[in-house]
Amino acid sequence: MSQTVFCRKYQQELEALPFPPLPGAKGQEIQQTVSKQAWDEWQALQTRLINEKHLSLLDPEARTYLMEQMERFLDNRDTDQAEGYVPPSE
Repeated sequence: MSQTVFCRKYQQELEALPFPPLPGAKGQEIQQTVSKQAWDEWQALQTRLINEKHLSLLDPEARTYLMEQMERFLDNRDTDQAEGYVPPSE
């Protein structure tokens, strides 16, 4: 059985991340407070933001921007959206 964590985004017990997604204390904090589902959703949004806004991860300002957006997403606050993104039809 997989481990669970009380997810700060969904405010319920959900499947935990198997390992810290980032190095250091921040990665440990995310592993302990964010579910796999929320992290997967964040990664999808992050990918759209990087692609649509043409962000370079070599740019420290872009990395800072993404970390701010990540915190906003995980805390259920409004985040920037990728302009022109159209979700696939179901």
